[in-house]
Amino acid sequence: MTAESCTGGWISKALTDVPGSSEWFETGFVAYGNGAKTALLGVLPAELEQHGAVSEAVVKAMALGALERAGADIAVAVSGIAGPDGGTPGKPVGTVWLAWAWRRGQSVHVQARRKSFKGDREAVRRKSVAGALSGLLEL
Repeated sequence: MTAESCTGGWISKALTDVPGSSEWFETGFVAYGNGAKTALLGVLPAELEQHGAVSEAVVKAMALGALERAGADIAVAVSGIAGPDGGTPGKPVGTVWLAWAWRRGQSVHVQARRKSFKGDREAVRRKSVAGALSGLLEL
């Protein structure tokens, strides 16, 4: 399942472009705003306040929330600054956090990666989708 912010559903689109995806793709969440991250995925407001939406803590919480709420075996999450505005010195445009959560037996695992993508808004979003899908293939 997917939990997407800056990609706005593009990962879900890429997955459902595959013929037969209805056999394994159940749902995706587009949680663009912080309120949606909290309401749809269970991200704690304190995490958002302390770390910001584009952070390891929040993207991991998004992935775990999607995994839990969808009852899935694997989930991917993304949150980033696609631009052209919104960047800061500590988190410039192109900063993207990706996370994957998965079940193995009774255990739940999660990992995250920070990426710094170059290019315009579309390029950052496209590279975010590619990174998310590559991570799924690695799992």
